[in-house]
This record gives sequence, C-alpha cells and structure tokens, in this order.
Amino acid sequence: NSFVTRTNTCGELRSAHVGQKVTLYGWIQYQRQGLFLVLRDFHGLTQIIIPQDEAHSHVKKLLSNAPVESVVRVTGIVSPRPPGQENPKMPTGDIEVKAETAEVLNSCKKLPFEIKDFIKKSEALRMQYRYLDLRSFQLQCNLRLRSQIVMRMREYLCNLHGFVDVETPTLFKRTPGGAKEFLVPSREAGKFYSLPQSPQQFKQLLMVGGLDRYFQVARCYRDEGSRPDRQPEFTQIDIEMSFVDQAGIQRLIEGLLQYSWPEQRGSITTPFPSMTYEEALADYGTDKPDTRFGMKIVDIGDYLQRLDIQFVQNALSYPRGTVKAICIPQGVRYLKNKDLESLKESAKSQFNQEIMEIICRPDGSLKSLLTKFLGEKQQSELIQALNMQVDDVVLLAAGERKQVCSALGSLRLESADLLEAAGLLLRDPTAFHFLWVVDFPLFLPKEENPSELESAHHPFTAPHPSDTNLLYSDPTKVRSQHYDLVLNGNEVGGGSIRIHSAEQQRFVLEKVLKEDSEVLSHLLEALEFGAPPHGGIALGLDRLISLIVGAPSIRDVIAFPKSFRGRDLMGSAPDYVTPEELEPYHIQVSWPLAEKEAKKN
Repeated sequence: NSFVTRTNTCGELRSAHVGQKVTLYGWIQYQRQGLFLVLRDFHGLTQIIIPQDEAHSHVKKLLSNAPVESVVRVTGIVSPRPPGQENPKMPTGDIEVKAETAEVLNSCKKLPFEIKDFIKKSEALRMQYRYLDLRSFQLQCNLRLRSQIVMRMREYLCNLHGFVDVETPTLFKRTPGGAKEFLVPSREAGKFYSLPQSPQQFKQLLMVGGLDRYFQVARCYRDEGSRPDRQPEFTQIDIEMSFVDQAGIQRLIEGLLQYSWPEQRGSITTPFPSMTYEEALADYGTDKPDTRFGMKIVDIGDYLQRLDIQFVQNALSYPRGTVKAICIPQGVRYLKNKDLESLKESAKSQFNQEIMEIICRPDGSLKSLLTKFLGEKQQSELIQALNMQVDDVVLLAAGERKQVCSALGSLRLESADLLEAAGLLLRDPTAFHFLWVVDFPLFLPKEENPSELESAHHPFTAPHPSDTNLLYSDPTKVRSQHYDLVLNGNEVGGGSIRIHSAEQQRFVLEKVLKEDSEVLSHLLEALEFGAPPHGGIALGLDRLISLIVGAPSIRDVIAFPKSFRGRDLMGSAPDYVTPEELEPYHIQVSWPLAEKEAKKN
C-alpha cells in the first residue's frame, strides 16, 4: 500500500483488523439487491455492507446503482461477519466492511462478457477486449507468477553467479538459415533491417568482447505465419558463457530452474536425466519425448525377420528398414473402433505410413491380420516380445526407420489423448519431467532438396569433439554439441557450444551449407581476434511458464498476445499506412498482389 491512498488491499483484511477504519479501492465484482457488494482488486475480494439508514442514503444509492466492474473507493469500519455467515472459501471471509463513504471513480458500461473464469468466452472476443480479460483471476495469477520467476532468475544469474544483463539491438540484418525474419524498411533505398529471431550473434560477440557471462530477458521475432500456439514475438531467457562445456551449461540451467521454481508447484530434482537424439527417436519417435508415461516404441524386426511374411521382408530389405510397434494399455476397453481407424488414418495422412493393429483377446489369443502367419507358439513369443496384456492393442508399422518412428511417436501421443479422454489417467498433470536431449546430428538433409544440407540447430553450433574429422570428410555423420531441454514433451530450451574458430566457421558456412559467408563477415572477423571457447542456451519463457501454470496456450501467460494468424485483434494491427508514409522508405504497395493475399487469408 506504499505510495497510494488506500489503507489496505481487498485481499488482506482479517479478524485482527476488526474495528479499524479502512479505505479500499477496486472493481465491483458482484452486487446483491442493494444490501452488499463484493469489491475486487489484484490482491483478492472483500465484502462491503451497503448502509441502509437514512443518514447514508446517498452512499446506498451510489453503490446500489453502480454497474458491475465500475471502479469505486469505499471507506468504512471492519466488522466481524454475523455468526454462521462466515465464508471459509474467502481469505477475507471472517470479516466485512461497513461502508460509511464511497465514490464511483469510473462507471463501467455494458460488458462484452462477464469477468469470471468459469464463463466461456471465445478466443477472438478475449483478444479483442484483452484489457478486460486481464482482470480475470487466472490471468492475474499467471502474469504475477511469471514476474516472480523472472525476478528469481535475475537474482540467481546476476547476484549469485556474476552474469551481466546486456540489452542487444532489435534492428539488425538478415541471418542465414533458421526461421524467417521480419523486415523493417530503412530510408536507404532497397535496404532493410531484420528483427532478430534471437540475439545469437550479439551474445557470441559479447564473449569475444570479454564479458564472460551474459544474460538477457530477450524479445525475439519470427515471421512464421499461421502456426497454432506460436507467437511472432516471444521472450527468451538468453544466456552465454565463456570457457564452458556442455555439462557446465546443463548444471547452470538445472540450478537456475531449481532456484526460481515456484514453491506451490512442488520441488524439482536435479540432475535432470539425459538421452541421446538417437535414443529419443528410437524409443519415443520424437526429439522431445514426454517421459511421464510409458508406451515406448519396441523394435520387433529381429523377431519377425524369422517369419516368412512378405511386407515384413520388404521393409527389412531397405537400408535402415525396420518393424516397430507401440502397445496401448487397455486399448480394447477404452478405445472404440472409430478411434483405431482415426489413428491409422492419421499415420497414413501425416507420414504416409500403413499401420497394422494387433488385439489381445480375453483368452490370451491375438486378433490381427498378422495371426494367419503365426502359429500358437509364435503368437505367444510375440505377446512376450511386446509385453502385451489382455485387452491391450498393439499398433505395428514397417518401413524406413525415421518414418516408422515418427509415425509411431505421433500415434503414441494421440493414443494417450484418447485414453485420457475416455477416463484412463496416463500423464500426471502435476508432474514435471525434465529431460536433456543431446548428441543431435550437426546437419540434416533439406526437406525440399535432400542432396543439400542445413543446420539441425544453427550454423554456429560446434561439432562433437569426437567427430571433428568427419566434418571435412562426411558431414552427414557428424554429431553436434547441441542440447535441448524438454519438459513434459515440450521443448523449453535449446543451446550449444559454439564454433570459436573462424576457419572452421567459414568452412561450415561456405563448403557445407553453401551460404554466402559475406553476410557474416563481421562475426568471422571477430573470431580471428582471440575469441574464447564459449557456449550458451535460450529458455523459451512463454512455453516454460505456460507448462508451470498448466495453461492450455502460451497466449494465457502473455499480457498482450497476437492471434494465431499473428494479428492484434484489440488494436487491429498490422494496419495500412498511406503512400505518403511509405515514400521515405522507397516502397510502393502492389495492390493486386495485396488483394490476392488478403483473399487467401
């Protein structure tokens, strides 16, 4: 209550305050028949008794007629609630304030929706009236918890471990590779700035500059178009250190999260478990596994290879051919036929992967197209290999390894959703399973042209020390010093040890990635002036907070988010500008093209 004219907040009055004269400010949450109202501020709720005597008739009229969500000032005496009228669900439920004077500071017009968490509102309406949506209890909690966590992170990094908080430029130039960047026109004809997708180059240059330990709550920008649950502007906890290895970065982040973790979410145990990229893909079909539940992918190629089954032999004859499966526990009991058909259709449409189902009947026999190739003994062996129980359903896939693993990894998550929708709890919503994924490939084939390579992380990532020689002979086999932090199946951080040799960085850009190194001439030159070995990481703050609070979308932990199309529905941005405003930037809008784009959206 410092610096303001209220004596107390609406959430702090207790029995100990009985008899005191208090002044409260807040919004009218509820008003009943001119008898009492509930006043709300950021801290909580207080019941206000509206006076009924003639001497205070003006106060009664004012408070009785004030619309819900009007802002008022109330001065009165704290009194105990009458016996039997206490409300144990309210922290202030033992008291009430008997109003003596009041003032309506601002009346509220008719609301587009009620300010209550349990009232369903469309996403578009919430975004259009975001300033009203922010009054909800849940959004208030989310944003305040976010603030507390960031403050604890600052304490840990700056006060305990000597990091320097440095703001890096927002206007920069295009970076090769990575996500598409927003362009900002300049007054020099044909020249544009880019909004950085991360402060990657700057933090490396700060290490060259000898700062040793850098950190920033960084605003980042990616022009990713219409992607659900992504934001064109987002926030990273950005970190870089000199003279560090992968284990050092991992220990730092584990300590950072343990220090800043909110008490109400329990404690987290360190060190976090770790698995390689290859292990993650083989067991979970993804590089961001949700380890809160089982249903791991099982390789049954060796077992089925002994059998004369044509589709199995065809799959195994390919280089990197495989046969793998996942077992859905109690699938017969919880999944309908239409669910199984939906899973098979999903694998076909997304991954072009055929799926065969195997069902374990109550008598222990198998129901599947596969059983006509299997004797009783072989069926028993297959049940053992898959660890099947009665009523389990197995989904089997055969083909190229990465495609099979990716399809089964996706079906594993879809199956978990279906099982939980049917009432079987697989993933504890209060559990937080952190995981490091390491030893990523340094390069991956480009999707549009597999004969060319692109960086799996970014072009500044250093090769694994054991694979450095392969960089010059067979770059496709090089592992990287790239590490991702995964929480409950979501990537919440990613980083790497960086290349600090100008010669090696130039080779990667020019010879492997076929990029024009001139764009990065400033960085390459900096690496020639005694650049220290260095590495870092960035934590996605929005995603991390949304998982901590259990929000369905990252939009619920951002004060003013964009829609999934990247639009600000409250302020109608982006917006048109006049030709006169564009003239200094040497830009003209091609209206036929613009109209075509508008129709597409």
